[in-house]
Amino acid sequence: MRLNNTTLTFMTIIFLGTFLSFSWYTTTDKVTDTGEEEVRSQFLELQRRLQTAEAVNQRASQELTIILQSIKRIIAEKRSATRNQTEETKKNVNVTENHKYHLSNIYYYLPHLTQSEDSLRPNVAIGQGRTNVSLVLGIPTVKRVKQNYLMDTLNSLVYELSQEERSDCLIIIFVAEADVQYVNSLAADIKKGFPSEVQSGLLEVVSPSPGFYPSFTDLKETFGDTQQRVKWRTKQNLDYSFLMLYAQDKGRFYVQLEDDLIARTGYFQTMKNVALQQTSMEWMVIEFSQLGFIGKMFKASDLPVLVEFILMFYKDKPIDWLLDHMLWVKVCHPEKDAKHCDRQKSSLRIRYKPSQFQHVGTHSSLPGKIQNLKDNDFGKQILHRTNQNPSADITMSLTAYQHFSIEKAYYGQGFFWALTPVSGDHITISFHQPVTVKRYLFRSGNIEHPGDKFFNTSVEVQPANKLVLEKMKEGLLSTYEQTKDGYIRIGAFVNGVAEGEVPPVHKITAIRLFIHSNSPVWVLLSEIFIKT
Repeated sequence: MRLNNTTLTFMTIIFLGTFLSFSWYTTTDKVTDTGEEEVRSQFLELQRRLQTAEAVNQRASQELTIILQSIKRIIAEKRSATRNQTEETKKNVNVTENHKYHLSNIYYYLPHLTQSEDSLRPNVAIGQGRTNVSLVLGIPTVKRVKQNYLMDTLNSLVYELSQEERSDCLIIIFVAEADVQYVNSLAADIKKGFPSEVQSGLLEVVSPSPGFYPSFTDLKETFGDTQQRVKWRTKQNLDYSFLMLYAQDKGRFYVQLEDDLIARTGYFQTMKNVALQQTSMEWMVIEFSQLGFIGKMFKASDLPVLVEFILMFYKDKPIDWLLDHMLWVKVCHPEKDAKHCDRQKSSLRIRYKPSQFQHVGTHSSLPGKIQNLKDNDFGKQILHRTNQNPSADITMSLTAYQHFSIEKAYYGQGFFWALTPVSGDHITISFHQPVTVKRYLFRSGNIEHPGDKFFNTSVEVQPANKLVLEKMKEGLLSTYEQTKDGYIRIGAFVNGVAEGEVPPVHKITAIRLFIHSNSPVWVLLSEIFIKT
């Protein structure tokens, strides 16, 4: 109301001034010719004042329009934040809802987001809403023209986690595509490949709103990059930003990964211990890989500030360069040399060795780009584990690849690797003497080939005493299934691992792995342990 009164008063003054000036002008018609020049001068001055008043009024009108638009946007944001308070909406909250001060800044850097009130609302394809974990691992992925490495990456990350670590971790797969059909298809593949991890909430799959990305038509070619590469790195900056904002309230530390890597044995506990053991909280990033933006750990509380800096310059440079510039801005003295700057940045950026992740992809997400990047600090990894097993003869119907025999795996001299199994294939371990087995463990896949696992494969034992089979017929061991050829089915592979206790059947003469369906991949046994 104050704005309307002010405007009315202002226009009244202009009108009165105009009227009085005009009246004065009409009276001058009676003056002599010597006064005409003065009259003309005063008239021009009046005209200039009127033009100035008109410009001021126009600016005031523009400012009023901006204020009204701001009010409309605030009202729309409040309505968006309070509507549809269902469980599904709670999962799909705006990625900046917990940081209201950051919302207006995002609209400033990405003004196209104002065109849709859902532009920052993520599509949660898979998720149980897990929070309060120690480590959140963020993996952006896109539709690749050539080979896709995501499933192998997930296999490696999950393979190295203990049961306790699985409960203290969250892995977010950010599908950076607006193609809903592709997102849902990938989510279905992940559900099929990692059912227990999805069910427990360890894995989440999210994608952006279709309105999140700009048109990418006004990008300048810089640093000798082609238009295609500039668009690729610009979109990548936006992908990282969206993922970080989504992850910011999920856990204590956030680790940036990529979709084409393998993890070092014990990576979770190593990273967690390193972060917790820092005596100063001044650090901003801990690097667990020397390559690009892989293995970069941040405090979750620092993510909004990092994202804001990225968005300021997301069109200008790649994200790893922007991170280095941000460190420079925080601690480097403009009148000191580069060596002094590096020393100052070392207090914010900590490099941990050995590296916990190794890049394995050859085909980049940028179409046509080949990158054979390797982290020399990753080192060699243990590809098999050695255990003391009872002496035995081993027969099988599988075809071993090259020198990777089943005997080497059983006696701890290497790992077993075989061509694709088919339904009915088996590996049978026949002991030289009947033995009492307490527990068994068969671990398939290894760090270099985490996806070469046994699927739909059961563990079976042959009792030395045939009376055990008679007891099964009488219902004394009714929880176990008996095969037609005299074996007892006691377990199966789950996520590439079969382990458990052997039921009280006294001594056994053999233990067998039986494959019930054709496998989509080769198989690899990296550990066999028969505990007697």
